[in-house]
Amino acid sequence: MNNKPTIHDIAKALGIDSSTVSRALNDSARVTKATKVRVLAKAAELGYQRNMLASNLRKNITNTIGVVVPRISRHFFSSAIQGIEETAYLAGYNVIISQSLEQFEREKKLIEGLIANRVDGLLVSVSMETINYEHLEVAKNNNIPLVFFDRHCGISGYSSVLVDDFKCGFDATEHLILKGCKHIAHFSGPQQLEIYKNRFNGYKAALAIHNVTFKNEYVINSRLMEQDGYLSMQNLLNSGQKVDGIFSANDVAAIGAMKCIKERGLKIPEDIAIVGFSNEPISRVIEPSLTTIDQSGSEIGKTATELLLKYISKKEIPSEGQTIILNSKLIERHSSKK
Repeated sequence: MNNKPTIHDIAKALGIDSSTVSRALNDSARVTKATKVRVLAKAAELGYQRNMLASNLRKNITNTIGVVVPRISRHFFSSAIQGIEETAYLAGYNVIISQSLEQFEREKKLIEGLIANRVDGLLVSVSMETINYEHLEVAKNNNIPLVFFDRHCGISGYSSVLVDDFKCGFDATEHLILKGCKHIAHFSGPQQLEIYKNRFNGYKAALAIHNVTFKNEYVINSRLMEQDGYLSMQNLLNSGQKVDGIFSANDVAAIGAMKCIKERGLKIPEDIAIVGFSNEPISRVIEPSLTTIDQSGSEIGKTATELLLKYISKKEIPSEGQTIILNSKLIERHSSKK
């Protein structure tokens, strides 16, 4: 039976105390440089490998970050995860990635599980169903720092890394107005989520500044899946509403709307111009290509991770959260080129 060598084997081979070996392996100032060299050489000779998990648990750290996103399949979140993992890896941290699938109960259980597994920090983009925040307070009560990215909660004491969703909503709507649209509908997500509330408010502000009439019946809230976009467009056309522009709070619902418009024999953008949000890869290759708001998922993930690591290194949760706003840009494509 091949037993892994231990510090006791190293101590026996060198004729010294195992406590001295342990200190040498931990680079303690209480051990001379010559002894450290001997211990490290013997450890390498015997094939000794440190149990980093046990060592970290003794120090009450795991070098692990927990990440919860709504859907990994969405391009924005997969890009954000790329930025998170690269940044965490360079800092010596592992990442546990979970997806809530837009379900509050699932999100709650995932966060409880990550806390139980003693992650050092949490990065969270909340689900569409999240209106109760007690499960997030559990992290704070366990002295585990938490940073929101993209989707955040309107509660004090937490930090967030976001784009300016109000400005994005304003820019998208103004773009349609400047293209000659006067009857602009907005496909939004659940209004309890700050990002959709802010995009909606940006939409309303652009209409007001350009003296375009706001109509409640032009605003449709959904979970913004492709089928939601299709049905929302279908309902608008069936109602006889004179719509000539659509600002969708994500690309997926915008693509659903485009399918419906084409089936009705209408032309994009001549009859109805469309702007989406998040710059999904498919938005470049569909016909016509989709005008959209680009938010750098990778940059958001990187910045959120850097902020979380700063909190982890300080071993304290800040009493007041901070909000970091990153740049976004409108990418004009054929769906709005009137």
